[in-house]
Amino acid sequence: SHGDEPGAVEQALARTENRIRTLVGKHIFGEGRATMEEAVAQLLERHDTTIATAESCTGGMTGSMLTNVPGISRFYLGGIICYGNEAKVELLGVPPEVIRSQGAVSDDVARALAEGARKRLGSNMGIGVTGIAGPSGGSPDKPVGLVYIAVADDDGTESREFRFSGDRRTIRLRTALTALNMTRRRLMAQGQG
Repeated sequence: SHGDEPGAVEQALARTENRIRTLVGKHIFGEGRATMEEAVAQLLERHDTTIATAESCTGGMTGSMLTNVPGISRFYLGGIICYGNEAKVELLGVPPEVIRSQGAVSDDVARALAEGARKRLGSNMGIGVTGIAGPSGGSPDKPVGLVYIAVADDDGTESREFRFSGDRRTIRLRTALTALNMTRRRLMAQGQG
């Protein structure tokens, strides 16, 4: 459209937007300058759901991002930074035998962190994050950038493995954003948005 007719450009843009939404709709979390944490906060409010976090490699970054949203205290009950194994066991109930057999960076630990956050803080949902942000600490089996993120709610616990590249800050940021996105998608699935 060249804009010869009133509204022609707007109509063409609307058609294009609709096609894009059809193709990638579940990946769109907001319009304009919306942030991932704002999208999660809106869904928490819509579903009247509370959330808590248990974070290792992100050091509280996921919770910090949530607390950027005004009014989030109604839905974000708190977070536990469990960087050391003892904190994972003592504060969040991660079975010590799981850490001994699988290591702190594992699917089962992420699940236990998410479930432990829910239980300890009394929330509807829990996020658990564990990984190796680097620059050291990696191995051939568990390289720098290996991350496990879990989201727990009444329907169970979903855990996923990721391998992020970049420096320490980038890995931590990508992990926190991915944890929020997993939460957003889980909330959307609860009531179709």
